[in-house]
Amino acid sequence: MKKLLTILFAFALGLNLIAQSDTWDPDWDGDGNVGVSDLLALLSVFSENDADGDGIWDSVDDCVGVYDACGVCGGTGEDVDNDGLCDDVDDCVGAYDECGVCNGPGPEIPIIDEIIYATDSVFLDPLDEWYVFEYATDTLFTYVCPLSGCMDPEAGNYNPEAVIEDGSCVYGPLECGGVSTVTYDGYTYDLVAIGDQCWFAENLRSEHYANGEGIPGDLSNGEWSSTTNGAQAIYANDASNLTDYGRLYNWYAVDDERGLCPSGWHVPTDGEFMTLEIELGMSESEANDTGWRGTDQGTQMKSSPEDSPSWNGTNSSGFSGLAGGNRYYDGDFGNGGNIGYFWSASAYGTYAWSRRLNGGYTGVDRYNNSQRYGFSVRCVRD
Repeated sequence: MKKLLTILFAFALGLNLIAQSDTWDPDWDGDGNVGVSDLLALLSVFSENDADGDGIWDSVDDCVGVYDACGVCGGTGEDVDNDGLCDDVDDCVGAYDECGVCNGPGPEIPIIDEIIYATDSVFLDPLDEWYVFEYATDTLFTYVCPLSGCMDPEAGNYNPEAVIEDGSCVYGPLECGGVSTVTYDGYTYDLVAIGDQCWFAENLRSEHYANGEGIPGDLSNGEWSSTTNGAQAIYANDASNLTDYGRLYNWYAVDDERGLCPSGWHVPTDGEFMTLEIELGMSESEANDTGWRGTDQGTQMKSSPEDSPSWNGTNSSGFSGLAGGNRYYDGDFGNGGNIGYFWSASAYGTYAWSRRLNGGYTGVDRYNNSQRYGFSVRCVRD
């Protein structure tokens, strides 16, 4: 040990010869022996210290000092409120009131429970009759906690326990951000919440991508069948169909990086359509199948005879699906008034997944189609 200490002292002295005084004594503690305490003093030459004397250098010591009973380094260990938690780690030194405020005053907001009235009368000589009247004699209050929230029962996020209006009321589905419509490219679309999703309740009709650039339209059959760029059309090229059915888009427009839907919205993926179908009662295994699936999910998604425009569904979902028809890959139109097709944003090789609602079926068809087809498009909230 002495040999090791001697070597260490010699090494340290060699490195720090210039910095050391000629009178420096390696027997730091003056006990006549060169021991561990002297070695600690030597290491302090290299800026190492052990201020708390626990045998761990301060540079690597988790606690330079002493842990209190609560495990807080240098803590007081005090528990002023005697709740079993040291004050150093106690989130409330004292007590929570009924409103959850540490050392708070408790309920302070007065709510009128009852106004007590008394009845009296006075004889009015000019009228020669008695006048009976009521007047308040007392008011009974209940004091409640100052809970903030929406106090309008007509709002979607009405909180019946709130006593302070905080301006947070929203008047549409919460899944839709508290709004019931969205205006995009000059047209206002109705919205519907289905489960945790928020959907356009109408087919898209925009002539522009989200960045404002136009989507080519009025393509001839030959142009439609040959293009690999985004394109749109009105069914049968008849402008009267725009109001009910919106526009038909090829899948190249769906897949265009400029986006078909407004900011905060997107064309639903194949999986998001499945989420919708499962919310309406379709089993997960059926949702992942192809062809006609489910029981009455298509009926729930189709507009009802009472809707305008109408179809032969119940529209219990609020999706308001319509038979907008399609444009084939060769440019011809078909199935208007009988079938509604809807693109997903999910490719399937050189094809893409879609959904089909049919006037004669109650389920929903999942199939992959040529990307040159023109189908309707719905937007779903991000």
